[in-house]
Amino acid sequence: MALVMTSGVAADWLPACWIDDLSIGWGQSLWLDGRQVALFRFPDGTVHATSHACPSTGAPVMAAGIMGTRLTPAGLVHTVAGAGRKEVYRLDTGDCLTPGRPRLPIHPVRVQDGRVLVGTAAP
Repeated sequence: MALVMTSGVAADWLPACWIDDLSIGWGQSLWLDGRQVALFRFPDGTVHATSHACPSTGAPVMAAGIMGTRLTPAGLVHTVAGAGRKEVYRLDTGDCLTPGRPRLPIHPVRVQDGRVLVGTAAP
């Protein structure tokens, strides 16, 4: 499994789950270090971690969002559309594709020896 970093450098890495615990194409929520995190596993092998709370409403729904990709000037990026308002967020930066909307907090992720590790620092 390839090492996948979604952003920044984490101060500490916490084990979240085994990679095989995550279904390809689906989000999964879990409690990690006192907060709810949403994990997303894409068919290309990448894994992303975000806050489980919707940035617009605070509702714990992000893992139930619709995963996808969008073409940007830099190439294809993974996205998730929130389960409530369907606002689309880039999983590499947390930016909402709707101007003026709040960012989705993202967490660095890596996969090591079949274990998904999530960084404690969120940008």
